[in-house]
Amino acid sequence: GDDAGPQPAAAAQAKAFLADWAGGRFDSAGTRTTNPTRAQEVLRSFTAGLDISKPRLTAGPAENADDGIVQVPFTAKMPVTELGTWTYRSQLPVRKQKNGTWKVDWSLGVVHPHLSDTAKFRLERADTARPKVTDRNGTSLTGDAYPSLQPVLSQLAGGASGPSGAIRLVDRATGEVEGTETTFGKANRAASDKPAATTLDATWQAAADKAMAEKADGKNAALVVMRVDNGEILALSNSPVSGFNRAMSGTYAPGSTFKIVTSSALLMKNAVAPDDTVDCPKYLTVGKEFHNVETSSFPNATFRKDFTESCNTAFISLRGKLGDTELGDAARKYFGIGQNWHVGIPSYDGSVPRPKDETEKAASMIGQGRIQANPLIMASVTATAASGRFHQPTIVPGAKDTTSTTPLPRSVVDQLRTLMRATVTEGTAHVLSDLPGAIGAKTGTAEVSESEPNNGWLVAQRGNVAVACVVEQGVTGGGSAGPILHSLLSAVPQNPS
Repeated sequence: GDDAGPQPAAAAQAKAFLADWAGGRFDSAGTRTTNPTRAQEVLRSFTAGLDISKPRLTAGPAENADDGIVQVPFTAKMPVTELGTWTYRSQLPVRKQKNGTWKVDWSLGVVHPHLSDTAKFRLERADTARPKVTDRNGTSLTGDAYPSLQPVLSQLAGGASGPSGAIRLVDRATGEVEGTETTFGKANRAASDKPAATTLDATWQAAADKAMAEKADGKNAALVVMRVDNGEILALSNSPVSGFNRAMSGTYAPGSTFKIVTSSALLMKNAVAPDDTVDCPKYLTVGKEFHNVETSSFPNATFRKDFTESCNTAFISLRGKLGDTELGDAARKYFGIGQNWHVGIPSYDGSVPRPKDETEKAASMIGQGRIQANPLIMASVTATAASGRFHQPTIVPGAKDTTSTTPLPRSVVDQLRTLMRATVTEGTAHVLSDLPGAIGAKTGTAEVSESEPNNGWLVAQRGNVAVACVVEQGVTGGGSAGPILHSLLSAVPQNPS
C-alpha cells in the first residue's frame, strides 16, 4: 500500500548514482539511469564545461511520489575552479524497471532543475586584471618576477581584485541570458589603473628570493627585511614560494633570538650587567631538564659570553630577577609585541603570555614555552633594539597605527648593540663575520617537539636594515639561517634605500 516507506533499493541506487557522479565515474553513473548514453554525455559536459572539480553531492531522505516513483532530494556543492562553490538543490526520481531493478529516471532536470532542452548553463569569468603593484621606487612587482610575493600581491592590490565570475542560464538556440544562477567574487569592478604602492624594495626582494632559493635547502623557511628607522618592510620571502605566508602569518617559538627582549628586561632593571659573572652549566633542572645547544658549558662566563654563545642555562638562572609579568610587559611596552599591528596585509602580531608555572617561566626566558613570533616580529624586535624605538612594521605606505610603546633607555640600546656585535665577531653568528659593515646579530634554536629537529633562527642588523629568518627543522640558526642571510647581505650594497 501507499503507507509503506520508500524502497531501500531505490535510495541505494540514487546514492550510488550521486557517488559515481561526484567521483567522475560518468560511465558508471549513466548505467544507473534510464538513458545511459545521454546521461554520460550530459554529466561529462556539465562538469567540464563549468570547470567543476570534485563535486560534493549529499542525498536527503527518500520519499514516495506518484506513479511508483521514489523521489530522492540532494544538495550539490560544486567547486568551480578558482572562483568558489556553487550550491543548489535538486531531486532524483527513481523508478522500478520491468526487470525489477531501480533506475534514475533520466531527464536534464536530474542534473539541475533549470537545465532543459531549451536552456543550458554558461560559466563567465570576469577579466581579473589586477592593479599593478609597485615597490617604493615605482618598479613593478609581479608574481612571475618575484615568486615569493605571489601570496601577498592580491592582498596588496586591494584584495577586491581576486577572480570573479558568474554562472548564467542561457537559451540554447540564441545564447541569450535568461538568468543568473550564482555570482563569484566581488562585483566586477574595473581594476583601477592606479598602481598599488608598497614599501617593498625590488633590489632587496630579488636578493631575498635568490638567497632563499639557493640556501634554504628545500626546507620550509621565511625571512623579512625591514628598515630600522621606520619599520617599513623592504622584502619578505617564503620557501616554498606558494601558499602560506610564513614570514608574516607563521607562529613559531623564537627561541634564543628572544634573548634580545629578555636581556632588555634584565638590563633595564640593572638586574645584570654585561661583565657580571653568570655561570653557564651544561644542564639546569627547573621542573624539567634544560640544556644548551650541543650541551656546551662555560664555567664563570660573563653575561656577555652567555649572550654571544647563547647559553640557555645562564638565562634561565636569572628568571628570579623578573616578576611573572615583566617579560611579557617588556615585550609589549617596548617592542610592541602582541599589540594590534596594521601592517597593510594580514599578519600575526605575536604572544608572550604570563607563564603558568616556574618551568614555563624558565622556558620563556629563552623564547620557548608558549611564546610565539615569526620573522616579521623578530625583524621588528631587531630594528627596535638597534634604534631604541618600536616602529609599527608596514608594507603599505600610510597604514594606520594604533600601537603605543615606550622608547628603550639609551644605555640599554648601547649594551644590546655591543652584545649583538660581539655575537658576530666572537659568538654563534660568526657566519656573518666576513661581511662588510658593523653587523650585529643573534642566533636561535627553538625546540619543536621531542621527535622533530629544532627550528633554526637568525636575526641581524646592519646600518638601517634589520633582517630575521627562520628555517623549519634547520637544527641550528647559524647553520641553517646563516647561509641564507649571508647570501642576502652580501648581495645588496650596504645601505640602499
